[in-house]
Amino acid sequence: MLARNAESLYWIGRYVERADDTARILDVSVHQLLEDATVDPDATSRQLLTVLGITPPKGADQFDVWSLTELVAYNKDNPSSIVASVNSARENTRGAREVVSTEMWECLNAMWNAVAERQTYARTMGPHAFFSFVEERAAMFAGLADSTMSRDDGWRFLVLGRSVERVDMIVRLLLARVGDRASSPGWVTVLRSAGAHDTYLRTYRGALDASRVVQFLLLDRLFPRSVFHALRQAEACLEQLENQPSVRVGARAEALRLLGKARSELEFLRPHDLLDDLPKRLAALQKTVRDVGEAVSQQYFHVAPWVAWTNTEVG
Repeated sequence: MLARNAESLYWIGRYVERADDTARILDVSVHQLLEDATVDPDATSRQLLTVLGITPPKGADQFDVWSLTELVAYNKDNPSSIVASVNSARENTRGAREVVSTEMWECLNAMWNAVAERQTYARTMGPHAFFSFVEERAAMFAGLADSTMSRDDGWRFLVLGRSVERVDMIVRLLLARVGDRASSPGWVTVLRSAGAHDTYLRTYRGALDASRVVQFLLLDRLFPRSVFHALRQAEACLEQLENQPSVRVGARAEALRLLGKARSELEFLRPHDLLDDLPKRLAALQKTVRDVGEAVSQQYFHVAPWVAWTNTEVG
């Protein structure tokens, strides 16, 4: 597979997942701001921006539901916004038409074409409809990829990107609640933002506390949005991409080593030790995501490093 196509598929997976996760998080947060008069809109909005890694624009005054939505959902100049993520996913898909199915391209292209109309409607009637539209289209895209792509290297790069982005978003959500007390309603917000609320309640029979929420979102083997499940899926994709006999001595490629190390640390962690040094553990996972992204880029997308010739003279 061409490196440019592999890179496009990897980023398609990341951008679609980013748009979906951001829409989920915003939908829950905006609903909370509109329904609960005791919540401080400015403080809650700034906390959400920190979770998403978005720096408030200079001169920004008090944030409310509408200014928050404008910045995180609609602002094309904010590379982490929903609209910017959809646009980036569409551009990558257009550049990799030979390796994606027609159905996948039409799904993203139709989504991109409908964004302006949906945005106008949301500004009048409220943002929930826009968030629901993004979540539905992202789910449709995932279903089309699942049913129309061969399980070849292209599929693996797409799933790798989606899995890496998923780990990053779940870690960001948990970091935002590290200081909350065990019975805080903020943990319900985390579950809903991760699309995990119903599944969690079925798993734990309705019992809600911080340790179980963290355990579910970090360690659950069966829930597809848990950090452990996403790490294991990303690791499996890289193992298949390498397609080499097991190395007898020493570590394998850097990205696979990093993922394996993070996955094994979670796999053999005792659940009752999970809350010990949780901020440090989450920060380490976030760093792993960044390092994995750089390692994948170096290994697969930039085969020959750029070389600058300096101080060369013709004798």
